[in-house]
This record gives sequence, C-alpha cells and structure tokens, in this order.
Amino acid sequence: MKLYCLSGHPTLPCNVLKFKSTTIMLDCGLDITSALHFLPLPLVHSQRLSKLPGWVSKDGMINLEKELKECAGRVFVDSLPEFCLPEKELLDLSTVDVILISNYHCMMALPYITEHTGFTGTVYATEPTLQIGRLLMEEFVNFMERVPKAQSATCWKSKEIQRLLPGPLKDAQEVWAWKRCYSMQEVNSALSKVQLVGYSQKVELFGAVQVTPLSSGYSLGSSNWIIQSHYEKVSYVSGSSLLTTHPQPMDQSSLKNSDVLILTGLTQIPTANPDGMLGEFCSNLAMTIRAGGNVLVPCHSSGVIYDLLECLYQFMDSANLGTAPFYFISPVANSSLEFSQIFAEWLCQNKQSKVYLPEPPFPHAELVQTNKLKHYPSIHGDFSSEFRQPCVVFTGHPSLRFGDVVHFMELWGKSSLNTIIFTEPDFAYLDALAPYQPLAMKCVYCPIDTRLNFHQVSKLLKEVQPLHVVCPEQYTQPPPSQSHRSDLMLELQPPPMAYRRCSVLGLPFRRRYERIQILPELAKSLVPSEIKPGVSVATVSAVLHSKDNKHVLQPVPKPAPAPPTKKRKRVQEEPPERLGPKPLLSGAVPLEPFLATLHKQNKWCSMLPQMRVRVSCKEIYGTKCSN
Repeated sequence: MKLYCLSGHPTLPCNVLKFKSTTIMLDCGLDITSALHFLPLPLVHSQRLSKLPGWVSKDGMINLEKELKECAGRVFVDSLPEFCLPEKELLDLSTVDVILISNYHCMMALPYITEHTGFTGTVYATEPTLQIGRLLMEEFVNFMERVPKAQSATCWKSKEIQRLLPGPLKDAQEVWAWKRCYSMQEVNSALSKVQLVGYSQKVELFGAVQVTPLSSGYSLGSSNWIIQSHYEKVSYVSGSSLLTTHPQPMDQSSLKNSDVLILTGLTQIPTANPDGMLGEFCSNLAMTIRAGGNVLVPCHSSGVIYDLLECLYQFMDSANLGTAPFYFISPVANSSLEFSQIFAEWLCQNKQSKVYLPEPPFPHAELVQTNKLKHYPSIHGDFSSEFRQPCVVFTGHPSLRFGDVVHFMELWGKSSLNTIIFTEPDFAYLDALAPYQPLAMKCVYCPIDTRLNFHQVSKLLKEVQPLHVVCPEQYTQPPPSQSHRSDLMLELQPPPMAYRRCSVLGLPFRRRYERIQILPELAKSLVPSEIKPGVSVATVSAVLHSKDNKHVLQPVPKPAPAPPTKKRKRVQEEPPERLGPKPLLSGAVPLEPFLATLHKQNKWCSMLPQMRVRVSCKEIYGTKCSN
C-alpha cells in the first residue's frame, strides 16, 4: 500500500492511495494562494492600478514593464491570476479509479484532473458538496471571465529572471505549473462524473475495497471516508469539526480500529477561538456602523457566511444596527442562500427540527423577507440604484484579487471611517492588502476556522486509537512564528508519518489474509476433525475461482461422459478412471512415528545411529512436504 502526495497545502489536500488493486484519489484541492502574486482585477477602470510603474532590474538589463508592476515595495504580475495545481507528474493520473471528495472547498481542482489527465473513473461526493461546489466553481469562472485580460505574462517565470525578483515573488514555487482558471464547459463535464452518496452508505469498488462517507461536522455535506477491505481499514479525516454549528455533528465512533488514519485539514489558526472571533467581528462591525462608516467582509459565498449572518441576526437589535442594510453580492448569492435552507437532512438536529414546525433553519431567511439582507449577482444593475450607506457588504473573493470586493476596496479604501474585516483564514491578510497600499481604511483580522485544533485532534486520536497516523509535515513541528509552542503540533507514539508535496509513503502494514467463500455443496462434503478443544480442521479438494477480487472455492468438476459413437465396437472398453487430487500434507513431520515407519519398512535402519538422514516424504507417504 502506497500514498502519493500531490499537494503541499495541508488544508487543500490531494493524495492518491493505492490500496489492494484500486487507485483512489483523496480530494483535489486547488491552491489559490498563488493569486496573491497578481494584481487585482477591477470591474471598472482603476486609474491607480493603471499608473503603477513597471519593474526593471537594478542594472537595467531586464525590463518587464508590461508583465510586472511595482506597488509599495512589492512586485505583482499584471495578468489574469494563475493557480497552483496538484502535482501531475508523480504518477499517471489516468490510472485513478475513483476520487473521494470530503468537502466543497477540496474539489476546486476537479476539472483540471478529470478533463486533462485521461481520467475515466467515478467521483463520489454528497449532494450538498456537489451542489455548493458547483456554485463555487461557477462563481470562480464568472470572476475570471467578466474581466478578461488580453496579455499573458510568461517571461517572468524564467528561472534566471525569477531569482532576480524581490520577494515574495522570488520564492514562488512551481510557477511553470501554474494554470489559468477552467471554463464552465469543463466544470459541467467534470461534475457529470460525480456519483452522489449519503452518510454511512457503503460503496463497493471492484469487489476489492469498500468506501463509506461519514459526517465530519465541518460544513454542509462534508465527509470523512472509511476505506476498508475484509481485514484492513484506512480512515481519511479531512476538514472535521467538533464544534456545534449548522452541519451534522462529526461521526467519531466509526473511525475506531483503523490500521492507518490519514489526517489533513486541521485549523489554520490554532490559537484563535471561533467564538471569540465572532464576538470581535460583531463588536468591530457595530463600532464602524455607529461612526458612519461602511464594513466590507470578503468571504466565500457559502460556509462561514451562514454563521456570520446568524450571529448578526441575534446581535443587531441589541447593538442598534436595525437600520443598516446588509448586502450579499455574488453571482451565486441567491442560490447559496436557497441551498442552505433546502438541505435540511444534512443539518444539525436543532436546525432539522425547525423544518418540521415549519420554520426556516437559518434566520437569514427572515432577514431577506424583511429586506434587512439584500442579495445581488454583481454591483451592476439593481444594486447601483438601491445601494445606500452606511452598510455592511459580504462579497468575494477573500484573496482581494478578483470579484466585486476589488471595486469596494478601490471605493472605500481611502477613508478611515470604513473597515474591512477578514474572517476567512485561507489568505494572509497583509499579503491580500499589499497591492492596495497605502490604505486608510481600518483592517480587522477575525479568522473563523471551526476545524479541529491540535488539542482536539490529540484527544480524538486517543479515543479512536489508530495503529498508524499519516499527516502533512507542517503538523509535526510548531509554526515558524511560534517555534516554542510544542502544543501546536502532533506529539504521538509512535510518531506520525509525515509527508510533503511529491513524496511517496509506503504505509506500514501488510496484507495478511484474504476472505474466501466456499460453496454450500462443497461445504457439505467436509468432515471436520477436532484437533484441540474448540478447533477443528478438514481437508478440502477444490478449485479456486477468482473474479473481481472475490475468491470462491468450487467443487472439482466431474469428468465429462464419453460422447456416443456410431461405430460399433466389438469389445466394450471401460472409460479411463479419473483420479481425484491427492491429499497434501502440511505442517511439521512428527519425529517418532516417522522413525517407526522407517523401521517397519527396513530402510536405512543400520545408518540411523551413525548419521542424521533427511528423507523425502514422498518416499514414505507418496507426496511432498516442506519439512
């Protein structure tokens, strides 16, 4: 059994597991942090961005003014953003049989895999994961296609030029493998390969292994996966949460008795308490609104935004925010709000019970009905005529490189009355703000990440007790900025097996047994003999039939009767007797009966006192033995 690691991002994993005769891809996350090296894509012309100076090397020998722009001491690529794909050269991805998706954030690279590698297998995901993943991909493509750029920057990727660039662009990895966004045609083709599964539903893969999704408690439809044969069990834990939020709670008991547990997707902010961050979010938002300023919340169109809106629903009356409008701007805003209300069976019990009252499970439905929350596909159209300030705007993309958020950064960035509040932990907020400097608006960092922290995962592993743990190498050492914090790493016995991008791990257990079925008619012929109390054995002569990784013992076929002949024979000949297979001996040869048999047959008896003799069992019993 081997594990191929195709991604170096611990919360956007892509691994391939070779288990028995199947090749299984575990998630296909897309690393979008590479977009931070590019200039923002404004929806309307930005004089500030258009006037940025081009980059020229200090000696003047290299001039890339058309590709690279300087801003506040940093260099950015002036073209459509490109993204870091999972590694494609480590193994032949056309051999992948199935792809298991754990949550909608970990499927953003799916079109690159299914449409450009010769993949012919099946993708398994829950219905919320598929539908919300489709919305995120549709939004992603829309952000790219509505602000096209004719130029394509490639010269800067030359190794000779890149090493002369200032950081952090100088240190960017795998830049030649970066790719632009896919098209909607590729998205639709990729998602047509998805087969829907429900929690605890067992899916057979070629008769070799069985895969089962379990609730991970992180987001709508998010899953951990059990991959098992009759005698081996692998658990894949990715993006899980033990906190009480809107999804179904995490299924922990099914993870017990695992031979190997593959662990990814822990919290990116282990020192931040989500409840504390929600409190800071609400208080900073209220202070800005009271002072007459606007609040910008860059966020994904699904996930944490549901919890933010619910928190504000409970907070707004006590904070006197009843008159400030909330705007949710995304090409998929309407669909996202509707999906969150219709996937009731994937919600926690408290929200499920509301559906039967009947009440909407999320309070943002009431906010929409009372016009306190308005949603729009973009800043154009109805929004421009209904927009009023001060207000709160939820929009994407959290990287601040594309989407409607770029327009609001240009519009509100020059006023200190306004505040931008970062709630998504995926992007370093200082890097996200870099191309907008100098910036007058206030910046607040309140990352809300409900995934498992190191204390929670250590407790979980003690309960489920896997024999071996496999995890990204980032989890085996403290963060570089907090090297003294040994509590921010996994300390296990035996130590976890760590992986990094492009590494191949041999997982530390061997297949010892296979399950074989015996047909009833063959079972009837067995005559067990008790060799010790509670243990009986029986010899069997049979034919082993193997197909689709299932093994069956069948009776030895009887000889076919001789075909009739028209020619009359003078003497009736008996058909040749078909001998059955000879019984085979196994185990150790008992020494005393063996010597007694030799003595009876009077073979080499005179030689026994002088020398030790090795005699073939075939000469005594008519068959062979290993001893």
